[in-house]
Amino acid sequence: MFKDPFDPKTLLGRGCSCGGNHAEADHARLTASAVPTAEEDRWNRVVDAAVLRAVFPVDAARRQFLKTVGASTAMAAISSVLPLAAAREAFAQGGAPEKKDLKVGFIPITCATPIIMAHPMGFYSKHGLNVEVVKTAGWAVIRDKSLAKEYDAAHMLSPMPIAISLGVGSNPVPWTMPAIENINGQAITLANKHKDKRNPKDWKGFRFAVPFDYSMHNY
Repeated sequence: MFKDPFDPKTLLGRGCSCGGNHAEADHARLTASAVPTAEEDRWNRVVDAAVLRAVFPVDAARRQFLKTVGASTAMAAISSVLPLAAAREAFAQGGAPEKKDLKVGFIPITCATPIIMAHPMGFYSKHGLNVEVVKTAGWAVIRDKSLAKEYDAAHMLSPMPIAISLGVGSNPVPWTMPAIENINGQAITLANKHKDKRNPKDWKGFRFAVPFDYSMHNY
């Protein structure tokens, strides 16, 4: 519906219902190899993706590199400094969780969905974890309960672990951020009565709210 008619790669009128630019009849053939069928191969993809994200934090750089040298050369180059086979094997071996009973705090907003839905969908139990997800009233409460060791893990705004480690707003405690759920997505939103004031020059005297002092929104 929102295709660019001036894009030579766009197939007008016969695109696939999946949103791709291929024809509906070609969907099965073109997507059959998109996701490996073997579980081991799927997990290898996860490891490879994690390694590539670490090597290329900017995804555009990864895509350009792959276009320039090709997948095989890229894999050989990365394997020369970080053996992918060893990383895959270490991931496959796994091991028993250090702690099975966990309490995870979250704020009830969209980006907490993976934490919340992993419980009813059985992802925690699949990996031998008994997780209690706890809805929490605010970011300061999340921080304080985490520091008090009431939570084993918590949903946080990305600057919060840095602030905790530096002792900004709390006592300094080294904090680890093992995963980032999303980046960007923030926006400056205006009240309806100001909807016609599109120029920031017209915002003098406005009062803006942010969810927390230590957040990308505030910075």
